[in-house]
Amino acid sequence: MKIQLLLFILMIPFLCISQESIEWQDELELELLKPNTKKKIWLKMINDGMSHPVMIPVLIVHGKKPGPTLGLIAAIHGNELNGIKVIQEVFENIDESNFHGTLVAIPGINGISIPQHRRRYIDEEDLNRNFPGKEKGNRSQQYVYQINNKILTKLDYLIDMHTASFGRENSLYVRAAMQNDTISQMANLQDSDIILNSNRLPSANEQIAATRTMRAEAMLKGIPTITVEYANPQVYQPEIIRRGKIGVENTMSWLKMIDKEIVQTPKPVMCKKSYWIYVEEGGYLEVLVDLKQQLKKGDIIAVMRNPFGDILNKYYCPEDGIVIGKSSNPINMNGGRIIHLGIPIDK
Repeated sequence: MKIQLLLFILMIPFLCISQESIEWQDELELELLKPNTKKKIWLKMINDGMSHPVMIPVLIVHGKKPGPTLGLIAAIHGNELNGIKVIQEVFENIDESNFHGTLVAIPGINGISIPQHRRRYIDEEDLNRNFPGKEKGNRSQQYVYQINNKILTKLDYLIDMHTASFGRENSLYVRAAMQNDTISQMANLQDSDIILNSNRLPSANEQIAATRTMRAEAMLKGIPTITVEYANPQVYQPEIIRRGKIGVENTMSWLKMIDKEIVQTPKPVMCKKSYWIYVEEGGYLEVLVDLKQQLKKGDIIAVMRNPFGDILNKYYCPEDGIVIGKSSNPINMNGGRIIHLGIPIDK
C-alpha cells in the first residue's frame, strides 16, 4: 500500500503537466503572437460562486504570413459536442509553418454548461439569445458580454457550430444569409445536406429573441458568419465530424490560409424557408420519416398514440419539403415538435 501511494505521488507531476503547461490569459492578445505559433490557452470569462475563474479552452494558430482571422466557436449550448471534435481534429492537422493568417478556435465556449451536461446556462437562459450581452447585466448577459467583447471583436470570419437540442435530431445543415456572396461561398463549402437561407437580422439597436444570436451579432459587426448544425446533441458522430472537418478545411483553403485543394462535395438542397410542425395533443409520438427525406404534400409524417396504444391523431405534411430535423423522443406533450420542414427554393 505504501509503495502504491509513493508511486502515485511520484506520478502527480506527470499527470498534471498537460494542464500546467497551458497558459492562462484574461484577454486574447493576438497582436502579440509571433509567426509560426500554435498554442493552447485557457481564457478567463467570469468568476464562479467560489471566486474561482471560469476558463474556456482556446486553440490558436498564427501563421508565417499575414492573412485573415477565422473563428471557430463550438457549443454555446452545452450539449453541442460534435463541433468540439471538429475543432480538435482541424487544429491537430494544421502545419503552422505553412499557415497564413490566424485561427481562433474555441472547442467549448459555454464553460458552465458543458461539464454539467446542460444545454442552457446556469440561470436556464439560452446564451445564444442574449447578444450583445450587458457588462453589468444578469448572469447570462455578463457571460455573453465577455464572448462579444473578448472574442467576436478579434475575428474576420466566423463558423458558429451547433447541433440539435435534447430529444431531437438534425441533418448536417447550414443557416446563412445567402444574398451575401461571401457568406454564400462559405455555406457552400461545408459538405452540408441542406442550406437554409436565413436573412432576417436585427438592426444595431434592436433586441429580438428570435434573431439576436451570436451569428446575428457577428454580422452586425461586419463579420461574415454561418451557423452549421452538426446533427445530434451530446454525442460524437464520426461521419458528421469527418464532414465537418472537410467544411472547415475547405473554408481555410478558400481564404488561402492553407495550401490545400478544396474538396468537392455533393450539392446541398437549397431551402428558402423552414418551420416546425407541432403536435396538437400529448401522448406517445412515432415519427415515420427520416432526416433528409423529400416529402410531398399529404404524406403521413407521424402518429400519436395514448398510453394504451390507441391512435389519437395522424399528422400529414402540409406542403412539399425536406426533413431538416425531427423529434427523437416519443414522449411528447401538447405543442411538442414533430419535424423541422424545409421548403426548397423551387417549391
